[in-house]
Amino acid sequence: MFGDSRAWACSQARGEVLEVAIGTGLNLPHYPDDVTLTGIDLSERMLDLACARADELGCEVNLRQANAQQLPFDNASFDTVVCTLGLCAIPDLDAAVDEMVRVLRPGGTVILVDHVEGSSRLVRGVQWVVELITVPLGGEHFLRRPLHKVRAHGFDVEWVQRFKLGLVERLVARKPE
Repeated sequence: MFGDSRAWACSQARGEVLEVAIGTGLNLPHYPDDVTLTGIDLSERMLDLACARADELGCEVNLRQANAQQLPFDNASFDTVVCTLGLCAIPDLDAAVDEMVRVLRPGGTVILVDHVEGSSRLVRGVQWVVELITVPLGGEHFLRRPLHKVRAHGFDVEWVQRFKLGLVERLVARKPE
């Protein structure tokens, strides 16, 4: 469903990179060799799997257990923030985006990929029904649009693409200098 979204997102990362919700490290093989990568996740078990994957791939990555809603980094610490398929499961989307903005350097780039509210009313209706089950059971949201949060922070949205009935959105945005 997400096509080449992981490779697309990671290939654009530059400099000091933070991956929010790194999970099991599925993105690791897609980063350029010249980035300095830090990955955070709330789950210690996920980080263990990401560490094993990094070892298998020979990737250098600083993995830390952390909450995306309260990142343990100084302001303006990273050149790029990447989040693929993670914002849908973070309880407070606003807090997570606020934190990404805070740790991103002026002129830095945020790269996001996620499933989002569909482009048709029928699809959104189905997503609403699905959320009645997925949000209470696992915290999985289907009706979010991180693009709106990024724009609200004054970012220059450089590129947006929606596909699969508008269910998947990829975006690149730059923090003002």
